[in-house]
Amino acid sequence: MTPRDTSADLVAAAPRCTFIPPWLVERVDGPEAAAHDEALRARRALEARSTPTAGAEEATGPDWIVHDAGSTTTLPGTPAREADQPATGDTAVDEAATGIEQTLRMFAEALQRDSHDDAGATVSITVHYGEAYNNAFWDGTQLVFGDGDGRVFERFTKPVDVLAHEFSHAVIENTAGLAYQDQSGALNESVADAFASCLKQWLLEQTADAGDWLIGEGLFLSSVQARALRDMAAPGTAYDDPDLGTDPQVGHMDDYVETSNDNGGVHLNSGIPNRAFQLAAVAIGGRTIEGAGRIWYDALVSGDVPTDSDFATIAAATVAAAGQHADAVRQAWAQVGVEPAAPTGASTPAEQPVPAGAPAGRLRVERSGGFAGRTESVEVDLDDTVEPGLRALVDEAVVPASTTGTPPMPDMFTYTFVVEGRDPVTVPEQLLSASQAELARRVLRGGPAAR
Repeated sequence: MTPRDTSADLVAAAPRCTFIPPWLVERVDGPEAAAHDEALRARRALEARSTPTAGAEEATGPDWIVHDAGSTTTLPGTPAREADQPATGDTAVDEAATGIEQTLRMFAEALQRDSHDDAGATVSITVHYGEAYNNAFWDGTQLVFGDGDGRVFERFTKPVDVLAHEFSHAVIENTAGLAYQDQSGALNESVADAFASCLKQWLLEQTADAGDWLIGEGLFLSSVQARALRDMAAPGTAYDDPDLGTDPQVGHMDDYVETSNDNGGVHLNSGIPNRAFQLAAVAIGGRTIEGAGRIWYDALVSGDVPTDSDFATIAAATVAAAGQHADAVRQAWAQVGVEPAAPTGASTPAEQPVPAGAPAGRLRVERSGGFAGRTESVEVDLDDTVEPGLRALVDEAVVPASTTGTPPMPDMFTYTFVVEGRDPVTVPEQLLSASQAELARRVLRGGPAAR
């Protein structure tokens, strides 16, 4: 695989799945992390899709390879360890190795799936990505993990469910291919969380009623007032910290969030199907991967879950796949306000006002998405700024851009530039032009590096 510097060139690609949602990015502005990962993941997603024989070639190789990016943004990095090789002593490398072995084994033993493509493709993993990088993502080719900033976040290889979540995005891409936008994007996130929780419980030999249902437990440093990044059993309760704020996830259709941020609120609204999965798992009983996990997987590969599925569509598919547990699954969806029926039966969330444009002479730059699903917004006065040449950069950067055919990728960032008198310009990270990347970097102070 030819190394490439992901911050050096732009290639149109689909948006990526990042682990940190945009509302945490607003609070935790990790150096360079935000924009680099978007440019990387979507670009490589396109490369992967444009090489249809790549999977067949990889299937002849080892089960997995862990690479070391050496704190750069060049992927895949230097090979550090592969299947059947001993531990290296590098904590992140060895955590990734152990995590992928466990994840592959669960999918093989419990679901009879051979790697993410079900054809034995080598799983390529990169650790030590970027400097103090606060994210993890699947870009269509790689599972990529940052080391965290050591201030808010630990290594992203530390909780094994983070790796399982990103691997599950690859499984979803190779099965239902859920589009990473609005309800289908929230389902993409939720299914990844579901299998991540399955792995955690499977390793601990827990039944569904004994699981803690936490996603990303141990990812925050002990100084942060948080139990985890998400709580599938009680969305909106995972953290409440003076600096991070309160977990904004919702767990019922009555609270569904209509927003243009985070690809339509995929990390916010994923709490709704997350809660349905948890309720179904506990009602069915036993080990989750053998109960609700098996049902959700069967629905995913059934052909009844199109790429643009809404909650009602997948609810109907899971009820159909549930057999003797159909009533338990139907009731689980009903408890979160979703009627398992045709897509038109889904609840329609109330529209919320779109934020007003920036005042005269002002620029607003918003960054949303990421694994944490948090939104960061910074506004500056173009006539009174310490940044020389910013207005000229705005004239070059804030122009309409076509993103046709490049849907968001799971867990990647999206940027929006707002100037009065012009339509807002929204661009997936991987499609940022050099001037847009530089503008975001200068305004957000920790945005993408100029390309």
